[in-house]
Amino acid sequence: MEKGNQTSVSEFLLLGFSSWPEQQALLFVLFLCLYLTGLFGNLLILLAIVSDRRLHTPMYFFLANLSVVDLCLRLCLHLCLHLCLCLCLPSATVPQILLSIQAQTQTISYPGCLALLHFCMMFANMDNFLLTVMAYDHYMAICHPLHYSTIMSQHLCASLVAVPWVLATLNPLLHTLMLTRLHFCSNNIIHHFFCDINSLFPLSCSDTSLNQFIVLATVGLIFVVPSGCIMASYSLIISAVMKIPSAQGKLKALSTCGSHLTLVILFYGAITGIYMSPSSNHSPEKDSATSVVFMVVAPVLNPFIYSLRNSELKGALKKAVGQTKTFCQ
Repeated sequence: MEKGNQTSVSEFLLLGFSSWPEQQALLFVLFLCLYLTGLFGNLLILLAIVSDRRLHTPMYFFLANLSVVDLCLRLCLHLCLHLCLCLCLPSATVPQILLSIQAQTQTISYPGCLALLHFCMMFANMDNFLLTVMAYDHYMAICHPLHYSTIMSQHLCASLVAVPWVLATLNPLLHTLMLTRLHFCSNNIIHHFFCDINSLFPLSCSDTSLNQFIVLATVGLIFVVPSGCIMASYSLIISAVMKIPSAQGKLKALSTCGSHLTLVILFYGAITGIYMSPSSNHSPEKDSATSVVFMVVAPVLNPFIYSLRNSELKGALKKAVGQTKTFCQ
């Protein structure tokens, strides 16, 4: 039963990390460093992949898209929100975190809150799909090396990125449209650093049971199914690796997957903790800290986990940086 008949709330108040007043300065410096590091790290990865033709392979194509998810369309979101926000997973939230820490609290308009929610969900979904696609790419490279170049054609690679972009756009659009049917009558305080969907439901004076059911259903489809595909891919990969006679060959095959597995564990561990755990386990501080892992830390680590463990990418980065210095001189 609804407690009101109209949306009287025109803006929300993001408390962010105001419950940790003594750590505000440290948090500000930490998130600023993470933001700048992720920004330049992803730019360098893209520069290296684009400039070196040896990296024009499916694996690096998907890695480039992972970096694009963190960087692209920031101007579009800035114009959409009319706020100091950007259109990438870390960049859509980190500027908001910095503003919240500096001002202790930060207001955001109702349309801006919905837009921020949409884009954060969109790029979280896209990260999820890309991790799944990269698991499939590793499976093909290790289990079917002789047919890899034939199967992983440019057309298939483009499709494996285009379809996820469509799904990643439609899923948050559904949740955003469903939120517009809810009424927010008085309480506008969000105990979070961004407009998380779980933080908005308790503020509504409408019945949110349908919204919560759709969230659970789509989480099952959008996250459980891809994570199952990743587990299946790695089960087959491990089975194939165990058949490799030499220890060096086994180590090389496993090192190829090590970087990807690290990101998978970080991403799905945080997602499970927030959206698939019992409501009794939730608290503003816990949800905020867990959200930081997959919305701030994981995207920052994306380029470095891959580049530090990949000699080809490190060589391309050195070459790209050297060319940039020469051009600037």
